[in-house]
Amino acid sequence: MTPLPVIRNRVRDRIRKTLPSPGAAACGALLWAAAMGASALVNLLLDDWETPAKIRFVSLLYAAGGALAFPVGLFLARLVSLGRHWQVALAAAFVCLLATTISFTGGLFALHYRSYYAQWHEPALTIAWSIQFVHTVATAFYQFIVLGIRLYFPLGFIALALASIWFARQQR
Repeated sequence: MTPLPVIRNRVRDRIRKTLPSPGAAACGALLWAAAMGASALVNLLLDDWETPAKIRFVSLLYAAGGALAFPVGLFLARLVSLGRHWQVALAAAFVCLLATTISFTGGLFALHYRSYYAQWHEPALTIAWSIQFVHTVATAFYQFIVLGIRLYFPLGFIALALASIWFARQQR
């Protein structure tokens, strides 16, 4: 049986190996944010959507979600694919970047959605408020999945494929 300190050291070493450098995380986050924001912007402009102010807000929301998601997605992809074949790295990058980008952008959307409906909610930290908070956030995520995912196609999907290929090549 392996002693607990040995297991802790192995986990610590694995995490240390998978952490991206600050430069790679920052550069990747900026590029990923630009790609996700551009994907939303192009789709909204082609759909002749709402007002320019709303188009800017949604594009910035997608860019912010992408910027927050990239370092986390990169870390998770490296954690999953450490020491494995390039095919695993490609799949890990694809799934991890996809999941974190949708999660972070959906989370930002849910926070904005919640801030709008907060005026009709009960006082904070009550049972009723907790129920309202959970239902509002769940509704926001549902709406984001149904209505917001389409803004990632086709540019966001192309960027995801290119980022996954880049990641798999880096892991070889």
